[in-house]
Amino acid sequence: MAKLTKITTQKKHKNRYNIFLDRGQGEAYGFSVDEDVLIKYRLQKNMELDDATIEALIQTDTLHKSYTLAINYLSYRMRSEKEIRDYLSEKEVDPEHIDEIVKRLYDEKFLDDQEFANSLVRTRIMTSSKGPLLLKKELLEKGVSAQQAEEALTHFSFDKQYEKARKFAEKKLKNSGKKSFRQQLQNLQQTLMQKGYGGEIIQEVIANLPVDEEEDQEWEAAVYQGEKLLRKFERKAEGFELKQKIKQGMYRKGFSFDLIDRFLDEYCEE
Repeated sequence: MAKLTKITTQKKHKNRYNIFLDRGQGEAYGFSVDEDVLIKYRLQKNMELDDATIEALIQTDTLHKSYTLAINYLSYRMRSEKEIRDYLSEKEVDPEHIDEIVKRLYDEKFLDDQEFANSLVRTRIMTSSKGPLLLKKELLEKGVSAQQAEEALTHFSFDKQYEKARKFAEKKLKNSGKKSFRQQLQNLQQTLMQKGYGGEIIQEVIANLPVDEEEDQEWEAAVYQGEKLLRKFERKAEGFELKQKIKQGMYRKGFSFDLIDRFLDEYCEE
């Protein structure tokens, strides 16, 4: 049995208190508790505390500190249950305490994996160019169930997907440099797939891309790529052989035979 002899406020943490005990050998520091624990157990000077009560107080305070960690982690943004569990594990919180904290967070409506998934999808729609397949992967990695992920992705309608993919595609085409239109489309399809868009959306976007300036841009690209090939091969070949090498190179880069022949007529001497 020990007598509580003194309670002092910590200098750096005004909501935490040091508890001093006398176990028959004079006053000495015993443990510290948060203000909530102090009030809950009505700790005051001259109280008698047995070992079991002291251990319960320490455990309660440890749990309270871990719970406060979780609340602070949640203060920056919503979290999934898995994120909370991983974070508390990294902080070396007792597994039993983690279970208790997670249950309390659910009871107090601080945790809700479905609402977390819905919020993440809405945020990504506004702030990123990711498609639904990448979003689903991200949700699953954060511990959201497949069913909850599918439910959240209902917020990402076909029209919204098309609009985002189309804007991304148009921007990508403007920055594609001097490549053939066919090669640009191939690259674009690959990029949209990597971004997590499905085949139906990609086909719809490709089919509706603006092609007003395509002819002029295609000729400029053909000249640019053709001249590169000409510089590459003119020291190694000439005449028919040179033209064949340029023709093959331009064809591999996606240019039509009409454009290739036009380039050869205008830029390659007989």
